[in-house]
Amino acid sequence: MGEFELIRRHFQRAGVPAPASMVLGIGDDCALLQPSPGHQIAVSTDMLVEGRHFFPGVDPEALGHKALAVNLSDLAAMGARPLGFTLALALPEADEAWLGAFARGLFALADAHACPLVGGDTTRGPLNICITVMGELRPGQAMRRGAAQAGDDLYLSGRTGEARLALELLRGADWALAALGGDALARHPELRQRLERPTPRNGLGGLLGVLTGAVHAAIDLSDGLAGDLGHILQASAVGAEIALAELPVAPALQRLPEAQRLECLLAGGDDYELLFTAAPIARAAIDAVAQACGTPVTRIGRITQAPGLRVVDASGRPVTFAARGFDHFQGA
Repeated sequence: MGEFELIRRHFQRAGVPAPASMVLGIGDDCALLQPSPGHQIAVSTDMLVEGRHFFPGVDPEALGHKALAVNLSDLAAMGARPLGFTLALALPEADEAWLGAFARGLFALADAHACPLVGGDTTRGPLNICITVMGELRPGQAMRRGAAQAGDDLYLSGRTGEARLALELLRGADWALAALGGDALARHPELRQRLERPTPRNGLGGLLGVLTGAVHAAIDLSDGLAGDLGHILQASAVGAEIALAELPVAPALQRLPEAQRLECLLAGGDDYELLFTAAPIARAAIDAVAQACGTPVTRIGRITQAPGLRVVDASGRPVTFAARGFDHFQGA
C-alpha cells in the first residue's frame, strides 16, 4: 500500500458531509477554511512521539483519540470553537489493522466536536503524530494566560492526578504498586482511561469564553497543575494560593502516601483539564455554565498580588511539596 492509497483508504472519508466552514478539504495543495464573519482564527500544534508521549504497543484507537484530544484541549483553553485539523503522521510501516483502529479513534472524537480532517502528510519513520488544530472565536473573547487579576477565584475542571498514577502503575513504580496492588488498573479502569483517552473540555471552554468579562485567564493542564499554573502567574505577574482541602481527589489517589498523592495532584501531567481564573462576582454564572455542559468545576484557590505559589492545608498552614511541571528536555 503506497502513501496515497493509505491516505485514501484510511483518512479521506467519502460520503461524510463537510461543514460549512470547510470550503476545500483533502486532495489539493492546501485546504480552504471559511471562519464565521467577525471571528479570529485560533491555531495550535501538538506532537506525540512513541516512547516519549506514549508506550510502544499502546491501543491505536486510544492513540487516535488522544492525538486529537490534546489539541482540542488547547482550543478549549482559549474558548475557541473547532473548525478543522491537519495530521502529519510518520509510520514505521503501513499496517492496515493499526491504521484502521487509529483512524476510528481519531474520527470518533473529530465527529463529536465537528472538527474535520482537512489535510496533512504521511511518511516512513519512527512513529510520530503531529496535529495542528484550527478554531474560531470572536475578537476579545480569548482567555489568555496573561489576564489573571489579583482577587480572582481559581477554578479547576474535573480532577487531576489519575493519568499520572496510571503512568506510574504501567511503569511498575514500587510506591504505586505497594499502595494499590498489581491489579490496580483492572480494578480502577478509569485511571488508564484518563491517561489514554482524556476528555477535552471544549463545551466548558466555549461557554466560559462568552463570560470573558468576568472569566479572565485559562490554561489546559498538560504538564501538571502547579507547573501550568506557573505559566499564568508569570504571564500575569501575580501569585496564587491553592487550598489543598478543596482539590478533588479520585478514590484511587486517596490510598497513596501523602507525598506521592501531592505529586500526582500538583505535578501529574496529562490531565487535560481547564484551570481558569474569574472575578468572584462570576461564581453563580460559572456554576450555571458547569451545570449546563455537565462538567464538574471546583473553586480551588485564589489569585494573589504577592508573587509565587502557596499551597495551604485546611488550617491555612503552608504545605511543602517538591512538585514542578514536566519539561521535555529536563524530565519530570
